[in-house]
Amino acid sequence: MRVIVGRIGRPHGIRGEVVIGVRTDEPDLRFTAGATLGFGPDPDGEAPPGHLTVASARWHSGQLLVGFTGITDRTAAGELTGSWLSVDSSQLPATPDPDEFRDHELIGLSVRTSAGQVVGVVTDVLHYGQDLLVVRHPGGPEHLVPFVKAIVPEVDVAAGLLVIDPPPGLLDAVQAE
Repeated sequence: MRVIVGRIGRPHGIRGEVVIGVRTDEPDLRFTAGATLGFGPDPDGEAPPGHLTVASARWHSGQLLVGFTGITDRTAAGELTGSWLSVDSSQLPATPDPDEFRDHELIGLSVRTSAGQVVGVVTDVLHYGQDLLVVRHPGGPEHLVPFVKAIVPEVDVAAGLLVIDPPPGLLDAVQAE
């Protein structure tokens, strides 16, 4: 599975550097010189159409500027604008905290209530000040479930299961079926 780590923005200067819209918590690790990144126009694509190797990376006025091997002028850099950068999830190290999960680990997990009721499958994770799991019921509604320990007491990635203890009203549409 591909994990998005950034998006290429406008060129910076005349030597081929670009501004990166960072989409990772570890930009200094992902954009280190020599790192190979998949790139392409589709953020949901499993296999990117190409690869870029980071030649240089530096922070300037709060923005990450990256130069790629073989991209040596503003025109070539401009042709990359809008491309998504990704890494294979197998390249990511395990998180040291057992209660910390990456989005790609949660997407696809089956969701059940603590009483055993099937709720659906995690289809996305949203980060809007409060992490929210997007859970779609097969053939039914979509629910936003706050990703907090009080509501999501159990996550078993290996078993492909996420258990929730929903407060009253959170799953009314599913419970009415």
